[in-house]
Amino acid sequence: MLSFDWKQLLNPEFYIFPGSLWLIMFIIFAETGLFIGFFLPGDSLLFVAGIFSEKLIASSAFDFGNSHLNLIELIVLIFIAGVIGNFFGYWFGLKSGHMLFKKEDTWYFKKKHLKQAHNFFEKRGGSALIFARFLPIVRTFAPIVAGIVDMDKKKFMLYNVIGSAAWVALMVASGHYLDTFIKEKYGIQLTDHLELIVLILVLITTAPVIIKMITHGRQKAVGGEQE
Repeated sequence: MLSFDWKQLLNPEFYIFPGSLWLIMFIIFAETGLFIGFFLPGDSLLFVAGIFSEKLIASSAFDFGNSHLNLIELIVLIFIAGVIGNFFGYWFGLKSGHMLFKKEDTWYFKKKHLKQAHNFFEKRGGSALIFARFLPIVRTFAPIVAGIVDMDKKKFMLYNVIGSAAWVALMVASGHYLDTFIKEKYGIQLTDHLELIVLILVLITTAPVIIKMITHGRQKAVGGEQE
């Protein structure tokens, strides 16, 4: 009997198995378009997908028989999922997102996450959609906020496409080529150290959010003391 631990959902390697490319695409769609997907491991998942690019394409899509073409195919498919995910988030924000600011906190929804994305969006403008792709939690709520503020659709799609292309290409290609380089140069298999790699990626990608929260907290504390 197979045992299942919900913690596995936070482990990118969990999604790497035959046919899992479509699951990865859904995960990216959910993390960039559904507010309940903020906890999913987007950055590390893409990086690990790059490492396993050959297996993913061979088991789930058309295998060109060329590692570079297979990598491009993988990037394009995940890129499409990211674009559609963001557009769905934008549509949701446009239609009913304003109601989220009145919604009570639940285990899967925290109003502070939406406010954090809203503040980030106001500070960065449309380019926030590009920067947000590289920030956990923020990338989930940024397109929803774009819909709430009724951002122009053409402008939104431009930033949506650029952001998705930059994020997916950078993370997937980094995983693929770094794995190839280290394997050829040092004879080390990155697949043997996935837990450490994922931990490092999580620390790197969440650091800006944590620093921002700490800084904001100190500013509020100072402001409160002055009052």
